[in-house]
Amino acid sequence: QVELVESGGGLVQPGGSLRLACEASGISVSTTYMGWYRRQAPGNEPEFVARLMTSGKEIYADSVKGRFAISADNDKNTVFLQMNNLDVEDAAVYICQAIIGADFYYGRGTQVTVSS
Repeated sequence: QVELVESGGGLVQPGGSLRLACEASGISVSTTYMGWYRRQAPGNEPEFVARLMTSGKEIYADSVKGRFAISADNDKNTVFLQMNNLDVEDAAVYICQAIIGADFYYGRGTQVTVSS
């Protein structure tokens, strides 16, 4: 059974940084397409943020390029999202995604609030 558990969210001031973590079980992050999405308001469609391919290639939404970085610790079976220079528009519930073949798995998310 695949389970994704996010952590690391919280309240940060504009310009600040946070590092989110997604601990996976039931899969190996080293052989799975892993990604982050965010939902900025209840009922909104989740917005793509970043993806880490099994080749190591990183893909980012234009809105976070140069500020966010996705990475993985295979020993911990965890994927991270380092978020720097946060803006109020980055406030959202951040959700971890795993893609296995045609199946998509999501965690419950972690809340990021950006406010002074």
